[in-house]
Amino acid sequence: MIRFDLHVHSAYSNDGELGIGEIVQKSINNNVAVLSITDHNSTRGIKEAVAICAKKEIEFIPGIEIDCTYQGIDLHLLGYHINWSSRDFEDLEKKVEMKIMDSIPLMIENLAAEGIQIDADEIMGKSQGKPPSPEFIAEVLLEKGESKTNNKLKPYLKGGKRSDMPYINFYLDFFAQGKPAHVKIEYMDFSDAIELVKRQGGIPIVAHPGLNLNGKEEKVVELLDQGAEGLEVFNNYHDRNQMAYFAALVKEKGVLMTCGSDFHGKIKPVIEIGKYGFSDKYQETLEKSIASIHEIAGRII
Repeated sequence: MIRFDLHVHSAYSNDGELGIGEIVQKSINNNVAVLSITDHNSTRGIKEAVAICAKKEIEFIPGIEIDCTYQGIDLHLLGYHINWSSRDFEDLEKKVEMKIMDSIPLMIENLAAEGIQIDADEIMGKSQGKPPSPEFIAEVLLEKGESKTNNKLKPYLKGGKRSDMPYINFYLDFFAQGKPAHVKIEYMDFSDAIELVKRQGGIPIVAHPGLNLNGKEEKVVELLDQGAEGLEVFNNYHDRNQMAYFAALVKEKGVLMTCGSDFHGKIKPVIEIGKYGFSDKYQETLEKSIASIHEIAGRII
C-alpha cells in the first residue's frame, strides 16, 4: 500500500511537463495521500501547490531537488519543509540556469563529434525561454526527419530498443556523467547544498542514491556523515538489492526513509505519480519517517 510520493516534478522544472493543478489531480486519481513537488533548483511552484492541495484536501510537503556534487560525482539533494519563499532559492535557480545555458554550445559540439547534428538556435527557439535540458535536446533531435537515417538515433525511435523512454534514455546514453556528450557543470558542493537546506529550515534527503552512486553505493554512508538526514530508499531506479541495502542502512543509522516516483511527464513516460519499486514490509517504517518529517519541521520552523 503506497500512499506517498515525495519526488514529483512540474513544468517549473526545466525538464518537467505538467502544471501544478494537473499533478495534484493525477495524485488524487492515483490515491496519493501525501505529495511533495520537488522541482529542480526551484521553488516557484510551491505557492500554487499549497493553495491547490488545501482545496483538494491532499497533504502537501514543500520541497526542492538541488543539483550538487560530491567528490566529482553529480548528486541530487531533496529538501523538505524548506522556507520556500527565501531569496536563496531564487538566487540558486538563476545561477543554475546560467550554468545550463553556458553548457549548451559545448553539448551541441560534443554531439556533433558523435555524428549527431543539431542547431543551437532551433533548440533555443523551441525551448520558449526555459533553459533546455538534455532531454529536451533529445526530443528536438528525435522529432527531426533526419533522425530516421542516423543509426545512432534509430534505437530511440518507435520500435527501437531504447524507445520505451527515448528522451531520458538518450540522456543516459549521451549526456550523463561519463558519456560522450557530457558537459561538466560546476554545481554547488554537496555540503553547501546541505547547509542551504538546513539554513532554510529544511530536511535534507539524498535522492535516488543508487542511481547516482551506481557501483559506489557504500559512499552513501559518507553523505549521511556530511549531514544528510535520510535516504530516498524507494523509487523507480533502485533494484531489489539496492532497496534492501538502503533500507537496512536507514534502520542502522536511525535516519529517515523516503520514497518517490521522480515523475516528470513525457520525458519519463512509463513513470507514474505514486508508483515505484516498494516492499510492503517497510510500510510502517516509511509512515513513521514521513510523520517524523512533519515533527522535525515543526521544531525547526
